[in-house]
Amino acid sequence: MTSPDALVRVATARGVTTLTLDSPHNRNALSTPLMTELLAGLAAAVADDAVRAIVLDHAGPVFCSGADLKETAAAYASGTVPAGMLGDVLVALRDCPKPVVAKVAGPARAGGLGLIAVADLAVCAQEATFAFTEVRIGVVPAVISATVLPRLTSRAAAELYLTGDTFDGRRAAEVGLVTAAVPADELDAAVERYCASLVRGAPAALAGVKELLRRPAPTDLRAEIAELAALSTGYFLSDEGREGIMAFREKRPAAWVPAGD
Repeated sequence: MTSPDALVRVATARGVTTLTLDSPHNRNALSTPLMTELLAGLAAAVADDAVRAIVLDHAGPVFCSGADLKETAAAYASGTVPAGMLGDVLVALRDCPKPVVAKVAGPARAGGLGLIAVADLAVCAQEATFAFTEVRIGVVPAVISATVLPRLTSRAAAELYLTGDTFDGRRAAEVGLVTAAVPADELDAAVERYCASLVRGAPAALAGVKELLRRPAPTDLRAEIAELAALSTGYFLSDEGREGIMAFREKRPAAWVPAGD
């Protein structure tokens, strides 16, 4: 059970673990304690075979305000800043073998956009607002660029990074930061639909798809195709592949589909 003082609440139902950022007093800022709890919650969800997908949610009106600037200011005396830990969080989310869905009902700024970009799917309320505000406090969006820039068109990245201007959910969908923007009262249902689809996928196949999506652009197409053909054969011959084909032929849910789906 999650502690009442936890900064990240953990709940699991029907194959989906929801990690809820719960530090509304500082707008879910990425403090060291919050990121530590987020990493722990993510690791537990990855280790649990019953968990098939992960939702990154938030308590309070703000999804995430970015770095904890109070903590950062206090750390100046030591000559270090806690922002480096965000890199560990982004890598853990990227390397997570289970699909991650970001559910964004309210504003996200700076480092919070890195969390959204690294998620496999991201759904936001149309009214949610976003901004890369780093330049306005004299820094650059360096760490999050590893996850954000692959999502954005180059023109949008230049505009949004350089100006620090605020944009809404519709624009976030247009430029590729989020998968979809929906009316606020439809957000829960939209995320639930994605999760219902995700839990029908075979666990190893979902992990394999995530690896495929991370592959760099090939320099030798023939070699790339040969490698991918071998990969495909391996999946067809796997236990999941055999079960999936048999279930399809027998017109029944595959063994990995949670009961009731």
